Amino acid sequence: MKRFRFPLRPVAVIRAHKELRAREAFAASVHAYVQAEELLAATRARVAGLAQALFDGRGGTFLAAEAAAMFRSYRAECDEELKVERQVIEARDAMQQRRAEYLDASRQLKVVHKLEEKARSLHRAAALVEDQAAMDEFAGYRAARRVLLT
Repeated sequence: MKRFRFPLRPVAVIRAHKELRAREAFAASVHAYVQAEELLAATRARVAGLAQALFDGRGGTFLAAEAAAMFRSYRAECDEELKVERQVIEARDAMQQRRAEYLDASRQLKVVHKLEEKARSLHRAAALVEDQAAMDEFAGYRAARRVLLT
């Protein structure tokens, strides 16, 4: 029986590497997205804290310079919140793109694996036919020898 040789083995290896790289890129983009979400949550918490401090400071004496400084820091944090929201949206888009690339690479790898499975089953069937033919030939020689001996 001949050894099984899959002619598309180099393609399978290349697609496996491509799938692995796509999976790693997707994992990195998920990590970046999670970090961006955490940064956004922290920024929103700071904005809420500044807003609370700004509105709680209304009672009592009014210090214009202190109120103006606090309002400037509040506006800076609001601007920072907008920047971080944009980063989250960009990270989500990048994550979705990497996910699509990973799914495509995985699909391509599965196609090659299915082709290899089919080729293996055809090889097994051909080997079984060859083995059966050898056994039939051996049985025929044995029967012919019995006829000659009797």
